[in-house]
Amino acid sequence: MSRNRRSLALLASATALVALAGCSSSSGSSGSGGSSAKAGGKTTISFMSIMDSGAQKTTLVALTNAFEKANPGITVNLEYQTSYGNLLAKETAGVSGHNAPTLGQVYESWAATFANSDAILPARTYAGSDNPAGLSGFYTGVQKDLKLPDGKLWMWPFNKSVQVMYYNADMLKAKGLAAPTTWDQFATDAKAVSGKGVTAITVDPGSSASPAGGQTMFAALAAAYGTPDVAPDGTPQLNSAAAVQALTYMKTLEGEGALATGTNYPGETALGAQKGAFDLSSAAGYYYENQAVGNKFALGTEVLPVGPSGAPTNIMSGTNVAMFASATPAQQAAGWKYMQFLASASSQAQWSEQTGYLPVTPAALPLMSAFIAKNPYLPTAVAALQYAVPQPAYAWVEQVEGEEVVAIQAVLEKGADPKSALDAAQKAALADKQADQ
Repeated sequence: MSRNRRSLALLASATALVALAGCSSSSGSSGSGGSSAKAGGKTTISFMSIMDSGAQKTTLVALTNAFEKANPGITVNLEYQTSYGNLLAKETAGVSGHNAPTLGQVYESWAATFANSDAILPARTYAGSDNPAGLSGFYTGVQKDLKLPDGKLWMWPFNKSVQVMYYNADMLKAKGLAAPTTWDQFATDAKAVSGKGVTAITVDPGSSASPAGGQTMFAALAAAYGTPDVAPDGTPQLNSAAAVQALTYMKTLEGEGALATGTNYPGETALGAQKGAFDLSSAAGYYYENQAVGNKFALGTEVLPVGPSGAPTNIMSGTNVAMFASATPAQQAAGWKYMQFLASASSQAQWSEQTGYLPVTPAALPLMSAFIAKNPYLPTAVAALQYAVPQPAYAWVEQVEGEEVVAIQAVLEKGADPKSALDAAQKAALADKQADQ
């Protein structure tokens, strides 16, 4: 399963993937939302996710078993897809074929398009309110992420993460350096540790269909310099002064031998091989970063550096859960119980400890004291959930991020001028926006 911030299968074109979706892997009952309301006196619901392997699958199964034990009148069928692209296609096919799951993982832009076509339900339908019990207990950034532009609550949190700066503490110490707290300091430190086989940071721009860490770094830099790549109302801002400064920053690092591009988590690989000093990646990737590093050196973790204003910025990643409109009243009641259970303090503590995702509520932290003692990165990462900004909930945003990748590749891999590349990306992004409205 990918650890990327998101896989950019576009909802607008997902109907073209229906044939693929029909071949996608799925476990548990094949019955979904409206087709399995009652079985043996029990209410049966389904939850479709990409938690199809490893600790993510075993932990979700364990949590679901505990939920069913506490709620003997409810059966939860877990249905798995192998990627976010397959998940989106399968959910879209389910809606088209009147066989949607009861619940499904969704990104913000997916939820927006599903909501516009009445394919998912607003929370007030099944929770009785746009401000149900438990909402105020989530981190501020998480709370904001659950609403769509209409101001209504449409989702409930599940697997959340933010970007973290991983670094080789020994390498920095050998140069008399501490972990950088500003982007200016990051650039200075990156240049200082590079050379003799070391390139401070390696990023993967991804592709226009699947942006990766390089695009996330660009977005984080643009926000740090004062203007996010996409405005809260979904307007692309790819050629703002801040965006040009962000891409110029990356190009300058590359020219100084402190930044390189690669594929397949190249920053993690280089960091683990002591050929890199930094990696910017999801907090949910801590296990993989630590695995790559082994015991070769002390792995440091910090929140992202800040820009000129000094205000912290970060990019929220991960999905929420939405309830599909085909759910019967009994399934809505059962599904809401399950959604609340997954987001509870005890469930989130277990989920976080086993998978590396961040707990969506501070109430989970006291339950994780032993884990935190052994994993000191967690408080650093989870604090960013207060202010981290999620993907704006508009269908075209994923296409906009794809345009960013084209610009990043043009500059870092083909030597293009940052302003010219971003002007072209902005023009294409505005066309994407217009086409999707």
